[in-house]
Amino acid sequence: MSHESKDAIIIGSGHNSLICALYLLRAGWSVRVLEQAGSPGGAVKTSELTKPGFHHDWAAMNLSNFRNSAFYADFGEALEVRGAEFAHAEHCFASVYDDGSWFGVGTDREANLARVKALSEQDTKTWRALSDGFDARAGVIGGLMGSPMKWTALAGLGWSALRQFGWGGSLELARFCLSSPRDWLGRTFESDKIRAALAPWGMHIDYAPDIASGAIFPYLEAFGDQAGGMWLGRGGSGTIIAAMVAEIEAQGGTVECSAEVTRIIHEGGRARGVELADGRSLESGTVIANVAPGALARLTGGTGTAHYDAGLAEFRHAPGTVMIHLAVSDLPDWSAGPELREYAYVTIAPTLDVMARAYQQPLAGLLPEEPVVVVGQPTAIDPSRAPEGQHTLWLQVRMVPGEIAGDAAGEITATDWDGALAPFAERVLDLVERHAPGLRGRVLGMRCVSPLDLEADNPNLVGGDQVCGSHHLSQNAIFRPVRGYSDGTTPIDGLYHTGAAVWPGASTGGGPGTLLGKMLT
Repeated sequence: MSHESKDAIIIGSGHNSLICALYLLRAGWSVRVLEQAGSPGGAVKTSELTKPGFHHDWAAMNLSNFRNSAFYADFGEALEVRGAEFAHAEHCFASVYDDGSWFGVGTDREANLARVKALSEQDTKTWRALSDGFDARAGVIGGLMGSPMKWTALAGLGWSALRQFGWGGSLELARFCLSSPRDWLGRTFESDKIRAALAPWGMHIDYAPDIASGAIFPYLEAFGDQAGGMWLGRGGSGTIIAAMVAEIEAQGGTVECSAEVTRIIHEGGRARGVELADGRSLESGTVIANVAPGALARLTGGTGTAHYDAGLAEFRHAPGTVMIHLAVSDLPDWSAGPELREYAYVTIAPTLDVMARAYQQPLAGLLPEEPVVVVGQPTAIDPSRAPEGQHTLWLQVRMVPGEIAGDAAGEITATDWDGALAPFAERVLDLVERHAPGLRGRVLGMRCVSPLDLEADNPNLVGGDQVCGSHHLSQNAIFRPVRGYSDGTTPIDGLYHTGAAVWPGASTGGGPGTLLGKMLT
């Protein structure tokens, strides 16, 4: 084993790894980050995927949770010195409908209310009430999602909720947190269009309309965007990765790419270091693995604790994703109105039933007949990502099967992604063209990314699962990734687990890395 020893070795260079590394370095630790890919960042990175000069976000685009995170409050000033830059979106997200209309949410509360009023007088009153109560309610929900799953922290949050809302209000808040998007949206809003505009934000985190506890995400996105807008990375989401790597190196840490870890060395119930594919062995008494649970099981060869090892083996991944990156000569001409060209996101998911089918069909292994398509328009907010006057589009299809059993529409015969990706991409573009005629004529370059491409680039995205594991109630909170280990500990002393598979799960906010970094220091 190498005599070069570090206080901590971190496997993987996703943003949670880099966040954790910075907390450790601030506390005086020596840290080495090892990344199997040729560049750092995991699912958060930017590159010229189509044509020179067109900068595309590989997976994550929305950096609001990062910009508003506890980590950024601690390290934001240092990262800005290292070059992290953000672009602020005032027109955040919108949805288009089959009748040619649209509904959108931005930072102008009165403009939002006017759009709500055009759909429902009753919903106007509801929207105003939800807006007025957002800060207090979101404070409790955000506190929960940013706290370790320990009784002391939970008791403190419960007491805070009781002081603010009383017993009745606290029980209603608990009911809301357990509700599915359809349940909460159905009893809250009269307009089907408002319901359909908010519900897709559950789909981003594996909460289809009928999945319990998914109501939180449409609520937080809609009213959080109204309160503060949306943040994108200037030049691409990779700006935060470059800044964190630069700060790590400035503090004496190292980030080494093309360095694949093949084994975590442990003896007598204690971590000793890692072995790499190039034959090196590196010594450390603290190993932090930002890997999917299945990969952690393989790297350790088993921890010897039956409950934990079984939990890793049983960990369930969410359905996959297809990404379509476009370089275009101009933004889409949305039939519903030219105002849509100003929005960071335009979603094509006209009803909750369409979303439910687009989720259930991939669960059955079927390519969805009418997929949910999120059209990101980053250059509407940040023109620096493309040559002057030209644009990039970021199309995310949620959800698709990682392994194809068939096609719900009965049109695509291929049952492997090599054969199915091109015709499925045409289905997606047909759907976008239905709402933005002439888009194909503006395409200068295209890069289609299948679920298997996503996994090949980043093994944490198993089957193209961009959130590294289902967040449903049975695999969240105290059960993420395994009951008793939601704080990132493992049965092996000195071995820790971080990343989206660990509470509080997937988000650019970096909660798992922040909580672990603070716990260790």
